[in-house]
Amino acid sequence: MSHLLEIKKLSTEFLSDGRWQKAIDQVSLKLDKGKVLAIVGESGSGKSVSSLSITQLLPKGVGRISEGQILYEGEIDLSKLSEDKIRSYRSKKIAMIFQEPMTSLNPIEKCGKQVAEVLRFHFGMNKKEAKEKVLGLFDKVELPEPELIYDKYPFEISGGQKQRVMIAIAMACEPQVLIADEPTTALDPAVSASILKLIQRIQKETGMGVIFITHDLEMLRGFADEIAVMYKGKVIEVGTNEVILNHPKEKYTKALLACRPPKKGKPYRLPTVDQIMAGTYSPETLGSQPKKNASSSVVINVDELKVWYPIKKGILGKIREYVKAVDGISFDLLKGETLGLVGGSGSGKTTLGRAIVGLQDISSGRVIFEGKDRSSFSRSEIMQFRKKVQIIFQDPFSSLNPKMTIGRAICEPLFAHDMVSSKNEAREKCKTMLNKVGLLAKHIDRYPHEFSGGQRQRIGIARSLILEPEVIVCDESVSALDVSVQAQVLNLLNDLKDEFNLTYLFISHDMDVVRYFSDRVMHMENGKLIAIGKSEEILAVDQ
Repeated sequence: MSHLLEIKKLSTEFLSDGRWQKAIDQVSLKLDKGKVLAIVGESGSGKSVSSLSITQLLPKGVGRISEGQILYEGEIDLSKLSEDKIRSYRSKKIAMIFQEPMTSLNPIEKCGKQVAEVLRFHFGMNKKEAKEKVLGLFDKVELPEPELIYDKYPFEISGGQKQRVMIAIAMACEPQVLIADEPTTALDPAVSASILKLIQRIQKETGMGVIFITHDLEMLRGFADEIAVMYKGKVIEVGTNEVILNHPKEKYTKALLACRPPKKGKPYRLPTVDQIMAGTYSPETLGSQPKKNASSSVVINVDELKVWYPIKKGILGKIREYVKAVDGISFDLLKGETLGLVGGSGSGKTTLGRAIVGLQDISSGRVIFEGKDRSSFSRSEIMQFRKKVQIIFQDPFSSLNPKMTIGRAICEPLFAHDMVSSKNEAREKCKTMLNKVGLLAKHIDRYPHEFSGGQRQRIGIARSLILEPEVIVCDESVSALDVSVQAQVLNLLNDLKDEFNLTYLFISHDMDVVRYFSDRVMHMENGKLIAIGKSEEILAVDQ
């Protein structure tokens, strides 16, 4: 009996610096009907390249399949099909859900129309038929009020809702294979769990096969039937859910499981995959140095801050009500501390962070920096504030200019603040920072599209750190990173905090990371602050 999808000794190459270099090497995997195959590995391990190879979505001219087969139902080799023929398999037979729904959806087209276009293209439906089908799909993927979502733009709905729209697009043609590439990255735990349950329910109802790509082994408990572990472009271990999660054979798989922040205790450093693989990991060393305590001096005071968005209704566009994204929040950020900020999707966490750094207009209230109200700053004081208070953004792809090399992107703030006297000096600082965040100096002249999602997030972190700020707002800045790179970045942020007495406002939905990394924690819901205190106390209550 043939498999639904079988990958045989597949190798894919990319053109880099004038040479073809292998991204995946002799990969072999099998997917059966009604089963979930998870592919796990670090950023750059080849997970996404494997999935893009299946449907020939590799970038033209710089990516190619050099050897191997991709057999669909034991007969059709997808790797040998022409562009016209492979197009008939996309969506109809094999559908994909991508990592970043905001960049996958058209921002200037309503959600319903984007799903309807798929139906009209593949089945020749008229507008009325397509809309009826879309509303049914929206109901199937558990979107609230399908009629309203149909007429909303992507920016008007939450991250979890955007991902459900992507699932509706993927399911529109009732495919036999669904490839989900990091579909829960950057979603809060409750929304993430609901997306997993949704995929699992649809998979059982339709009997389709699912390839689920993730960097988080722990989330696969009770979800995947089989797990394939990838390392440096190769599949090094394949086994059942039970075997891989509880009795892994390979040292690398064990290392992935060991890199998560512990649920109890706060070691000074987290172990990384590289340390474990090299045999330099020592629990005694990781926990030997205590964290420094924050001072009692206030670096930023937030006083009754409000960010309200007016909702205009009627022919005259009168303001009828407000969306209260941030509603009268007050707190002190102490010099040298890490203040965690948690809350559900739509609670106002990101809006608060953007308001503090000046990227979001405030409706009322004050942001007081080093004793002075920001609204009274002179032009030079505003420039100093922008240098001293930086933000690391949530979405690594949309925060980087796709036409600018990462070297230019990282160096740009140095010139804006007159911190360097020459391009060579800026490039040297950039290379040093790239090394600090786990990238290579030779990457300096590459473009964002040449990096994985996790690598792009590290570039964003390097760009924020290059100005040597005093306060950094980290807006879900490690949510898109695999567990090992996450450990590296958290260790790096801790090192920089100790060395330069940095202050962090750390926004995250990952409770284990917040508990490990934060001194104090704030909890927001519906725009309001509902609790603030020591991390152990607040998170113990929340959970």
